[in-house]
Amino acid sequence: MPYATVDDLVPDYMATGPTNAALMLTRASRAVDQALLSAVYPVDDAGLPTEPAHITALREATCEQVAAWVASGTEDGTGAAAQYGQVGIGSVNLGRAQTGAGGGGSAAARLAPQARMVLEQAGLTGHEPRTFQTCEAADG
Repeated sequence: MPYATVDDLVPDYMATGPTNAALMLTRASRAVDQALLSAVYPVDDAGLPTEPAHITALREATCEQVAAWVASGTEDGTGAAAQYGQVGIGSVNLGRAQTGAGGGGSAAARLAPQARMVLEQAGLTGHEPRTFQTCEAADG
């Protein structure tokens, strides 16, 4: 279930949404979930956040992720875009495509900087895996 809707995306993050905006929001929500694998925050029975600040952060990060993919001009959240910028057959020439500020490969393989900032500022990243034991009520 995506953390944002097309109405959240347009017009706050882009003037018009891509034709596959709903699908991109679902994929962006998965990217956000991946970034939160060891985050600890309260959720409801459906696994959705219950704190208003967390709800807002997940919605904003999802929209930022889609906006970054659209701005790249080639990414749709599948990770299939921009694997190679040059391909040759005779004498084999493969060149990595440059995506974003940091290097080759697909932009879908990492969370967009603005999306990560939103999650960090909401305190939803930077946690190592944790375990806990429940407290048992003391006998009367």
